[in-house]
Order: sequence, then C-alpha cells, then structure tokens
Amino acid sequence: MYFKDIIGQEEIKKRLIHSAQTGVVPHAQLFTEQGGAGAFPLTLAYARYLNCTNRTETDSCGHCPSCLKYNELAHPDLHFVFPIVSKKDKKKDVCDDYLTEWRGFLKDRPYFDIDGWLDYIDAGNSQALIYSKESDEIIRKLSLKIYEATYRILLVWLPEKLHPTCANKLLKIIEEPPRNTVILMVSELPDLVLGTILSRAQRINVRGIHPEDIAASMISRFNLTPEDAKHVAHLANGSYLKAVEAISLGEENKFYLEQFKGMMRNSWARNVRGMKDMADVLASIGRERQKNFLSYCQHLIRENFMYRFQSPELNYMNTDEAGFAVKFAPFINERNVIDIMDELAKAERHVTQNVNAKMVFFDLSLRLTVLIKR
Repeated sequence: MYFKDIIGQEEIKKRLIHSAQTGVVPHAQLFTEQGGAGAFPLTLAYARYLNCTNRTETDSCGHCPSCLKYNELAHPDLHFVFPIVSKKDKKKDVCDDYLTEWRGFLKDRPYFDIDGWLDYIDAGNSQALIYSKESDEIIRKLSLKIYEATYRILLVWLPEKLHPTCANKLLKIIEEPPRNTVILMVSELPDLVLGTILSRAQRINVRGIHPEDIAASMISRFNLTPEDAKHVAHLANGSYLKAVEAISLGEENKFYLEQFKGMMRNSWARNVRGMKDMADVLASIGRERQKNFLSYCQHLIRENFMYRFQSPELNYMNTDEAGFAVKFAPFINERNVIDIMDELAKAERHVTQNVNAKMVFFDLSLRLTVLIKR
C-alpha cells in the first residue's frame, strides 16, 4: 500500500509524510475511523514510507529492498496483530498462525472490515478476539534486535478486540517501547479501547472520505458516469466500503433488507408464526451478523423517518431500500421512532451479552407490533 493508492485523506497524508521526513515519529499512535475511511491503508503506507530508503517527497519509491519486502507484507521488522478465532485443533492460537491468510487477504483488499476478514477465514459463528496469549508474542518480538529497518513497526488492527489480560500486559511496552519501535493502532470503536491505552497513544482521527474523492474513484475504478458516481458518493457517506456496496447491493445487504422487510410485515400483521420462523433464521446466522443486522435495522429506521421530509440530501438509501421506503416510511413517525430505535439498540446489546438469540428476535418482533401502529 502506497499513499497514492489511498482515496482522499490528503491532509493526513501530508501530516504523516512530514512526520517521517522530520524524524518526529510518535512511538504510539491510534488511528480512529467509523469504517471504510482508509485508516488501515494509511498506517500501512506510513509504515512503508518510514522505512523506505529512497523515498520521494510524496511517497515510497517501490524499488528499494524495504519496499520490495513490504510488497509481500513480509518485512522482518513489520509485525501484525489482529483479531483471530482460536482453533486449538488446528494449532491456531496467535496471529502469526494466521499470517498466510492475513497476507493473502490484505493483498486483494486495501479497504475491508471485520466481517470480510471473518468470512475469509471461515470463522462461522465464532467471535474474533486478540487473545491474552498474544501479549507474550508481542513482548517477545519487540524485545528482539531490529533486523534491518530504521523503524520496527507493530501494526495493531482493532485494539478494541484486545482481551483485557492482553491489553493490560501491553501497557508498559506501549508507554515505553524499545528504541525505534513504532506502534500503530487502528480502531473503529475507540470508546471500547482500554482507557489507559488511549492515554498512552497520540490519536489521529480519520474522517470520512470527501464525496468528491469517492466520486472520482468510482469513475476511474468502475467507469461510472459522473451523475451515478455522485449519487454513489452521497450514499457512501464517507465510506469507500459503502460506496462499493452501493454499486451492487451485496448478498449480505440483500439478506438484511429482506429480513428487515419480513420483520416489519410480521409485526404489522401480528403474524406470530412468521415471527417465530424469522427468529429461527436470525438465530442461525452467528452473533457478529446478528449485531450487524440490528445495526442495519437502526440505519433503515433513521432513513425512513428522514424520508418523510422529502429531502433527498438527508437520505442515504440505495435503490432497493428507497423502493421499500415509499410504502414503509409513513409508519415511522415522531410518536414511535425513538422507541423503535431504543428496542433495536437493546436487542443489539442483548445479542452482544450472549442472550438467547431466538428469544431476543421474537421478543423484538412482539414489541414492534405495538410501536409500529402508533
């Protein structure tokens, strides 16, 4: 990943380049984003630039020994930490056990999310974590002598997934890492990161990508017309991942939309059998997808409420979602919108707390039967 490959984010690129050129490199940095804005590609391009031996004023050279190793994500002084699913039967307990999959995943996907990673490794219904055992691996790696780079890089993706034991054991090394060691963390939920880690890192907020930059990318990469690209950029709301989804509604989003339609129709018709059947379906998709579905439902409730104001610039729905909103939006109003959102948020919280999923979704449907008719 090079700076030139990153969509937009020119201000942060300049800041990181200046940091490398002046040698003022904070030892622990936390990049935060809401998802799809490019925080991870930025850290990877920054790591490459820090160690490039023939860098230009704007980017890494791509030809020096360091860059060639970064091309393969196999530099001996580049270390990755990321959420995994422990598989003791296959002896997969730490991140290094997944390095082959991780490198293959990153090469094809400069922009990605946790769902894409979990699908790639066939995680099924399992939740991914950075397990406590990882702290010993990190401490061991950082205690070794730097092989050849100017800076040894530890790149931690989603520190909010750190097991508490692992997070606490890393506090000292984050505060005082070995000489010329740079710890780069990328978080999508910084409020869930251990407070003592937050206080030890310089925070860099990566804002959503400007619509003009997303539109330009859609035109160059997908040959969209300027008008279509502008519409996609609006729907993306700063996320490259959402822009790609908006071009062709992915199978996952299609599934979520159909489940949302079914849930609302069952609740309106008080179809108890339909509610039970849907609860069975949603209980079978795994906890991460359940949380994503409930988050998606909250998004659609918000969009359908705003749809009533007939202000297209305030809406972020694709064609299929907007088509459903024509008939559904009148049922979401100032009398029920807050309570519906609260019920969806409560259901998401219960799923996170491992409450029985069938009960969660059936109970949610029952509560919606009252709220949707207000």
